[in-house]
Order: sequence, then structure tokens, then C-alpha cells
Amino acid sequence: MAEQPVIKLHDGNMMPQIGLGVWQASIEDTRTAAVKALQVGYRSLDTAAIYKNEEGIGQALQETDIPREDIFVTTKLWNDDQLNAPQAMETSLKKLQLESVDLYLMHWPCPAKDNYVDAWKAMIELQKQGLTKSIGVCNFQEAHLKRLLEETGVSPVVNQIELHPMLQQRTLHAWNAMHHIQTESWSPLAQGGKGVFDQEIIKNLAKKYGKTPAQIVIRWHLDSGLVVIPKSVTPSRIEENFKVFDFRLEKPEISEIAKLDKGNRLGPNPDELN
Repeated sequence: MAEQPVIKLHDGNMMPQIGLGVWQASIEDTRTAAVKALQVGYRSLDTAAIYKNEEGIGQALQETDIPREDIFVTTKLWNDDQLNAPQAMETSLKKLQLESVDLYLMHWPCPAKDNYVDAWKAMIELQKQGLTKSIGVCNFQEAHLKRLLEETGVSPVVNQIELHPMLQQRTLHAWNAMHHIQTESWSPLAQGGKGVFDQEIIKNLAKKYGKTPAQIVIRWHLDSGLVVIPKSVTPSRIEENFKVFDFRLEKPEISEIAKLDKGNRLGPNPDELN
């Protein structure tokens, strides 16, 4: 898996700590971005049914000479399909041109609909059938995770949540860690660095290490034990975001970045989105 660090999930499977996100990218942009990312060294690609670009990932996987077993592919079960997981998975696999994915995530809990436990049970079956190696969730709060554990006894390997310096979710991150659930950051750069890249600590560290603000923030995620999936379709940025393995932040610097946390959520509140 090239030079990037990998995380061992609680089911024994290995996941690269950095991947390419493709939210809001077209099928063609997703294909070209994924091809570029694989050339650069990325070995993890993160898509979702609702992104409507799984075909782009599938095309990129057909184009590359990198063995399938060396590439970690994630896709997600959309909210409207929570009671239709087997068919949703079949559709995703067809678009991805794959027999199985490495990680299948439930996209949102949608608590008012109260279907997420049944959806989780269906995902457990999909894993048993070998259609996905690992199963996890996105945007789950502690209460939602507790219900999954209590009612199925099966814990997600990953909880992918909005996480960036302005929304660090330390309590949830700690709870995940206590239950051996890997926290993964979506929108890790706060959607292009909104309110983050111009912070003095970020600018000073960029100057000190000879890196861009984006590289400093990605390194902060890595040094905080998070899996991170920065999204880009720009070749130079895809390459830049991956060049973060030749330095580490010092503990006092990580503590300084911790002070940026304002609880600023850019996406929906998981308790309210249904």
C-alpha cells in the first residue's frame, strides 16, 4: 500500500490512513481523479451511492495495473435504501465493476425513521456473504452506536464523521476509540479550508515545515490517529495532499491546533437529518 500508514481495524482488516474523497465530483472527474490518485500512491478510494459517481471509480479500477487486493474501496448505503440494503449493494457493485468492496458504510442514521438497526442487520449479512470485507457507519452519534451494539452485538469498524480543526468532535472520537471503532474524517479540510487555513497556528506551521496549510491539516488528522479522505479533482492538489509523510507535528503543536475547535458544523446534524 505504497508508503502511507495503515490502520488495523477491529475485524483484522487493514485500511490506509489516507484516501481520496470524491463527493460532488462527476463520473468523469471521479475517474480522472482516481487514476491520478492511484498513480501518486493513494490506495484508498471513498465513494457513495448518493454521489452518483461510483461508475468513475469502477472505470479507474479497470484502467490501473495495480492489483485489486492492493486498493481499498469504500462505498455507502444511502438513507432511502436502509430497508433495501441487498439491492443497493448489488447496484453499487455493478457500477464499481467489483465482486466485493472493502468497506460498506451506512451513510446516516436517520433516527426519526428508526430503520438503522434493521439496516445494520442486513449489512452484517452482506459481510457474511463476502460482498464487503468490513462494515461501518457514517455520522453516528454515541446513542446510535450504543443501539447497534446492544441490539446486534456487532460493532462498526469505522465511524466516518465530519471532523476538521473547527469541529474536532473529541468526545465522540474518544468514545469510538474506547469501543475500538476507527474514526474517519470527512470534510477534513473544512470544505477548502474555510476559516482554517488563515489561522495563525496553521500558517506558522506551514512556514516552519515548508508545507501548505492543507498539508498541515492533513498531517494533524494523521497525527491524531484519524483516517482522512481529502477530496479533490485537481491533479496538483491530489498530489499535494499525499505528500505528508516526510514530517510529523510535535505534541505541543497538536495541542495548539486543538484550541481552534469551535464546534462549527458545516454539514447536517446527524440527530436531525432524516
